[in-house]
Amino acid sequence: MAEAPDRLRAQQSALTRHLRDPQASPAPDGFEDRRLQIYRELLFNNIEGLLSGNFPVIGKLLGAETWKALVRDFYRDYRCHTPLFPEIAREFLRYLEVRGESGRAGDPPFLQELAHYEWVELALQIAEIDDETGADASGNLLDGAPALSPLAWPLAYAWPVHRIGPDFQPAEPPATPTLLLLRRDPDGTVHFSELSPLAFRLIQRLGESPQLTGRDQLKALAAEAGSSDVAGFIEQGAALLEQMRGSGVVLGSRRANLSA
Repeated sequence: MAEAPDRLRAQQSALTRHLRDPQASPAPDGFEDRRLQIYRELLFNNIEGLLSGNFPVIGKLLGAETWKALVRDFYRDYRCHTPLFPEIAREFLRYLEVRGESGRAGDPPFLQELAHYEWVELALQIAEIDDETGADASGNLLDGAPALSPLAWPLAYAWPVHRIGPDFQPAEPPATPTLLLLRRDPDGTVHFSELSPLAFRLIQRLGESPQLTGRDQLKALAAEAGSSDVAGFIEQGAALLEQMRGSGVVLGSRRANLSA
């Protein structure tokens, strides 16, 4: 009887290896192949169906056969460390990062960035974020510190990921990066929009130095941009901050840290 747990664990390990990779790992003795086939198909199809919903563009541009081969590689080779189904897409993204480091031949050069672009929408949809900014929605955005919404995420990609699909698969990245804003409305709707370099850097700065007033943020941004017309730069930047408040990217202003 004392040997039973060891035998059971060995049998479970052999079964798991077989379900992951039936070609390389034979089934343990005592299992009818007809029954095993049900488990082999059920487990793989569950993972493939879940990932197809999370990465629809990748599935379409690769085609059914190549897509299923990619999922099979993930299912066979990668060891997930989460029991949560919503996290499987993040694990797949991590797998693609490791796969890219190995220089896997045949993968589109933009695959990792496209996967991140598709995954990040799900990430924001399920993100549980408490707003601790204490923002005054009608506060002055120049004299106060603009409060960036925790549900507004700036994204930068080397590839034009928002345009990639079966009919557009560039071989080389463009000379300029793709700058996007991902934001979630109060009703849970997620939006993507393109950003100018100025708007992208301003949003970055609001996240990096949240204690600064809007005026100080724009002065620093003018210095970064090499602008000699600081007053004009601040005027244009103030209008941009107001646009961001109107779209919910900026929630208002909070008391500035005067010691900063």
